Amino acid sequence: MSQNLPAVDELRLEHEWEADKAVLASLAENGDVARLPRPVDVSFKGSDKDFERVLVIASQFGFVELDREEGEDGELYLFLECEQAVDEASIRALTKKCLQIEILCGVEYDGWGCEARTGAVH
Repeated sequence: MSQNLPAVDELRLEHEWEADKAVLASLAENGDVARLPRPVDVSFKGSDKDFERVLVIASQFGFVELDREEGEDGELYLFLECEQAVDEASIRALTKKCLQIEILCGVEYDGWGCEARTGAVH
């Protein structure tokens, strides 16, 4: 199944990029090597019904379901994971995909996160 992806509002994308830069700066402070692929999780707020549609679309991009939780605010959260690098281009592409999923599924993209990868063998 091929999905036509909607255009993303450039102002929203830039707003998200400001938050992304803070995460990337924190990773860099911890010695992260951004080009190293690693598990990256993303989260969405919404309903179980909407999450089923998210899973259908997101699986086309290599995302797998990690968890579903109810937040302290009573909102439902869906956590997905994919394997990728966290350099600027990769994160910009990730954020754009997540915002497209948000538009298509009526959920709210809630951000991404990962652990720093230094290249050191543990």
